[in-house]
Amino acid sequence: MGRTFVFLPPLRTVSGGLAVLCDTAVLLAAAGHDVRLVLREAGATPLALPPGLPVTTLAAAGLGPGDTYLVPEGWPNALAPGLAAGARCVVYCQNWAYLWNGLPDGVDWSRLPVAFLAVSDPVAQFIGQALGTVPPVLRPAIDPARFFPPPAKPATGPAAPVRVGYMPRKNKALAGLIRRLAEARAPRSGLAYEWLPIDGLPPDGVATALRSCHVFLATGFPEGCPLPPLEAMACGCIVAGFAGFGGFDYMRQAGPGGHVPSVPLRDVPWGGNGFYAADHDVFGAGVCLEQAARLWLEGGEALATALANGKLTAAAYAPALRATALESVW
Repeated sequence: MGRTFVFLPPLRTVSGGLAVLCDTAVLLAAAGHDVRLVLREAGATPLALPPGLPVTTLAAAGLGPGDTYLVPEGWPNALAPGLAAGARCVVYCQNWAYLWNGLPDGVDWSRLPVAFLAVSDPVAQFIGQALGTVPPVLRPAIDPARFFPPPAKPATGPAAPVRVGYMPRKNKALAGLIRRLAEARAPRSGLAYEWLPIDGLPPDGVATALRSCHVFLATGFPEGCPLPPLEAMACGCIVAGFAGFGGFDYMRQAGPGGHVPSVPLRDVPWGGNGFYAADHDVFGAGVCLEQAARLWLEGGEALATALANGKLTAAAYAPALRATALESVW
């Protein structure tokens, strides 16, 4: 069995994609693979590296023909040592929008001897549309020991607003517009909101905040397989907003008349888990937010069904399932 090298890009901040790469390396090592982490240069990543895994630099990696070299999309220059050494080079595409980032002029993926992994079914279909071959999918996971629903949500009603969590760093201006639209409509919609910005918190703090919310407003796009809406579902929230294209790996409309994505949706064992508008559609997102909030005010079977579907959705992204999928792919 050859060695596996995982390249960690030198990002200024720790991203979810970087964490997924480290998690991939840890899972492969736990499954018995010989795994090495590769930095562009010494100290070139802000991430706390997983303990117990060898770390090398790009210049000193010593890749060979029997090795597998995993590189995220957007860093094609990092592939050069692997291509030169004849290693099996694999690009893990975690966001369809960055598939061609960094490719030199006149160079196309079809001319390079690389294989692809996709983070979600929509991303896999995007790669298939672009390059002619649909790659295997390796989804991320969320931790059920951290993201779980509370015994009860805060009460809602005439004197108790619907609490809406959102992440300001995700298209902040659009999130502000959606909020202003909801507040302007409040006298006519009969809905009252309490807004909870979720920003700069550690993972446990994010989970605690989500458990206190009724609705999660998803404003991120483009996305490969967005984790915050999944985490919100696991914490008992109804999701409303944008899918970022990649979110349609798991997002399904809970009501009629919602946005129909252009990508065919895979079969899943759950039903509607939220209300989703086309990306950048503030008007549509405002409608979705009202639908989600009204679900809490009306309660009953419709709310229970959407929450149950959200719980099923989150369970499909369990760490054990990711580990099994990764071993199957490798």
